[in-house]
Amino acid sequence: MTNEEIKAFLISWQDEEYRNFNSRLIPNVNKETIIGVRVPVIRKFAKQLVRENNYASFLKDLPHSLFEENCLHSLIVSELKDPTQVIKCLNDFLPYVDNWAVCDIISPRVFIKNKTELLEQIHIWLKSKHTYALRYAIGALMQYFLDDAFKDEYLDLVVNVKSDEYYVNMMRAWYFATAVAKQYNSTIRVFESGVIDKWTHNKAIQKSSESFRVSSDHKAYLKSLKRK
Repeated sequence: MTNEEIKAFLISWQDEEYRNFNSRLIPNVNKETIIGVRVPVIRKFAKQLVRENNYASFLKDLPHSLFEENCLHSLIVSELKDPTQVIKCLNDFLPYVDNWAVCDIISPRVFIKNKTELLEQIHIWLKSKHTYALRYAIGALMQYFLDDAFKDEYLDLVVNVKSDEYYVNMMRAWYFATAVAKQYNSTIRVFESGVIDKWTHNKAIQKSSESFRVSSDHKAYLKSLKRK
């Protein structure tokens, strides 16, 4: 399948109502680049392209012109089975990611059992000046390193991220709120120490307060730590 055929396929699934809805969620993306294709359609298509080994040319065709092409790129990479290949693809792609939706849909299952190489790369991405490479690194720490692979030092990695970018700090807040739910004893000490910047600290408490995974007692104590 050629790149033009891939684009034509995506356009054939256009939903104007969904396009209008989606464009409001990603206001920094030019609406003219959004077709309006629902994620399950793109995900199924990504699986098909990977199954048929019919994706290499598309991944090289950067930058893409359409939001949905970027979503498809994210979902194809998420289906690949070789962690080294996935990291290379991410390094090629992340510089072109320009919104949270494309960034956050990246979720390679291969990293579940291949964390060592990923962690090495996360340390590199955390030094990036690119908003969405940095956001993805924090999201990867949240997705893959808050359960059995957790170490207290990973909290420090996110504490030490210094950024004025809204979409970076929103991911930091999301990370700490998730860490409260999964690793409360370690994470609460971070909130008590006051080392997180005020905006992210308070936003993380807000997100924790909205979570069904955080107990009422923990929510009450977190709220008492909110900074004015």
